[in-house]
Amino acid sequence: MQCFRFLAFTLLALSFTCSISVADDRPNIVWIVVEDMSLPFGCYGETTIETPNVDQLAAQGVKFTRAYVTAPVCSTARSALVTGMYQTSIGAHHHRSGRGKAKIQLPKHIRVIPELFRKSGYHTSNSARATYVADSKKAAGKTDYNFQWDASAYDGYHWKMREKGQPFFAQFQLRGGKARTDKTPKPVDPKDVKLPVYYPRDEVILQDWALYLNSAMNTDIEVGQIVKDLKDEGVLDNTYIFFITDHGISHARGKQFMYEEGTRIPLVVRGPGLTAGEVRDDLCVHIDLAASSLSFAGIDIPKWMESVDLFDEDYQRRDYIISARDRCDETVDHMRSVRTENFKYIRNFLPKRPYLQPNAYKDNKSIVMRMRELYAAGKLDAAQAKILAESRPQEELYDLVADPNELTNLASQPKHQKQLIHLRATLDKWVEKSQDAGRAGESDSMYDSDMKVYLDTIKIRRPERAAEIQSNIDLMKKWQSLQQ
Repeated sequence: MQCFRFLAFTLLALSFTCSISVADDRPNIVWIVVEDMSLPFGCYGETTIETPNVDQLAAQGVKFTRAYVTAPVCSTARSALVTGMYQTSIGAHHHRSGRGKAKIQLPKHIRVIPELFRKSGYHTSNSARATYVADSKKAAGKTDYNFQWDASAYDGYHWKMREKGQPFFAQFQLRGGKARTDKTPKPVDPKDVKLPVYYPRDEVILQDWALYLNSAMNTDIEVGQIVKDLKDEGVLDNTYIFFITDHGISHARGKQFMYEEGTRIPLVVRGPGLTAGEVRDDLCVHIDLAASSLSFAGIDIPKWMESVDLFDEDYQRRDYIISARDRCDETVDHMRSVRTENFKYIRNFLPKRPYLQPNAYKDNKSIVMRMRELYAAGKLDAAQAKILAESRPQEELYDLVADPNELTNLASQPKHQKQLIHLRATLDKWVEKSQDAGRAGESDSMYDSDMKVYLDTIKIRRPERAAEIQSNIDLMKKWQSLQQ
């Protein structure tokens, strides 16, 4: 592997004086990024459905069992991924921020990953489709970055648009869990669904989860199409494929929250020189795709980057990883978590607020509405009712070996105080060292700027929700004035 990387780097250095054909041997890089999905794949233990294509990627490559996102919501996670930086380090930590008159600028020395590839002679693309289509309006992939960036970082919307023989860095943005559907070759029967213990076996919940599993099977088909395309073109054997999701399932305890359901993701890497069937349990974060991809391509990893090369010979396992949640749409929040080998520490900086505080996006989901109905009727057990509590503990501590569902908070138990103090200090040091931009909260001007865009858009697309969102905005401001 090291010899291969040295050769790739040498070829890159010669590319300034040699023709493009010299660079032909540089490997291609493909990122498959799936929306709103946890780990419903056979290679990760799912048995209700079959996912042969993702499973084959894992069998032919490396599967990571402890991969996490730095933020459990799309725009912040994607802003982090495309820079190889924590969203809290670049001021992109509030979901869908910088969309109005108030803009977010990246620090001058930071560049998006496709720009680094493009400057090194790679063709860069971002596609919303698993296969090539001629209509660019339907094919351009999701970006959703919270900062200002130059669209020229992408040459096109598919790697097939490149010059003949040109190496490529291609992203595929798949709808995944957002495309809940019963249109799949073998639709899941809701009665066959296996739910986490913290969700009730209610008809609405079961039906939604069945549609989610259907979407996983459709995603698997799309992955198969991407791989087939590469194989048919004769470039598969010289291509590194990274398969991840942008965060966990969009459910009550998933997306937007720091529990495993929201932050843990699949990560599979297939490519030349990697050990087929290897399983790694080291802690890693999704931004590590950046440094790993640049290294495979023989491109220097910028010193400013917080991403690390997972395949470097000198790679050192992390002792912990941090994830962060801040404002999501109109809903103001501030959470941080520390995940170690066996423990999860969560700090709720706004403990007086309910977990599921008002949020039009989630509150209009059938599953959340049903959870609220069952909670009001007293039909949820303690584990199921946890996420609907009217307030939160300031600190949560979970033993993930004994309690993988994160239901028993150990923060107040005397025998766990040493662990609590250690992780509390770990987070404090990280916040200070990384200059976590979430410490200061969001300015009124930025919030108002983004909310105007949000409301204006909603009035066009979903006018029936405008009053609800305005009410939530007013409530957020009221709570903020009370410092609640």
